[in-house]
Amino acid sequence: MTDRLPLSVFIIARDEADRISRPIESVKGWVDEIIVIDSGSSDDTVAVAEGLGARVLHNDWPGYGPQKRFGEDECRNDWLLNLDADEEVTPELKAEIQAKFADGSYRDADGWRIMIRDIYAHESLPAPWAYGYHQIRLYDRQKGRFSTSTVHDTVRPGEGATIDNLAGIMAHRSIRSLDFQVGKYNRYSGMQVEDMRSRGRKLPRWRLLSEFPVSFLKAYFGRRYRKYGWWGFILSVNYAHARFLRVAKAFEADLLDKRTAK
Repeated sequence: MTDRLPLSVFIIARDEADRISRPIESVKGWVDEIIVIDSGSSDDTVAVAEGLGARVLHNDWPGYGPQKRFGEDECRNDWLLNLDADEEVTPELKAEIQAKFADGSYRDADGWRIMIRDIYAHESLPAPWAYGYHQIRLYDRQKGRFSTSTVHDTVRPGEGATIDNLAGIMAHRSIRSLDFQVGKYNRYSGMQVEDMRSRGRKLPRWRLLSEFPVSFLKAYFGRRYRKYGWWGFILSVNYAHARFLRVAKAFEADLLDKRTAK
């Protein structure tokens, strides 16, 4: 096996100078290329990424899906590994990917789902119970591409593509701080409402009553945030508020539409 796998890694970023080193360093030295697509950082993101050996490209922000499709097109290999700026490949996942390329078993599927688990600033590793979700992140771009959605960045397999799961996990450091988290879900809830309205989807008003308590219970018990103690209680409240805010903003938009229609 050669030192570097015939694999391209691409990362979208903006103002990630404090976090961009983790994803790059987690793949540096064993993949063929690392590309960072920057959408106009005002901090040292570009300098940090270039200093670590990544090729940095600028592309004005078109939305999540289109930005990742831009990244796909810039890669020189067909097999791609996508990371976000707040994610990193764990040593176990690295070893698994290297082994599959060594024996050729990566071709047993056209795309591989990876479990992405949350890790917080006060932790060094994701907790065993950490919330996670599977996403296709290692894949052949000839058999699947990211969607064109500006809000949802998901690889859509082509017809007949085979998908399997990897055992290793990816660590997801999505929350710099609570202040950052609140700002993030405030922005994202607005994007979600715009996306729903563009598709003609409406949320029933009764969800203004149910969204917060149902979402809190989902987070506290379903996502097992309760196992974090008081920190888990805080995470559950914030998750519930984020879900409620989406419904509230949709209701507000409907009220403004009615005023305009008069």
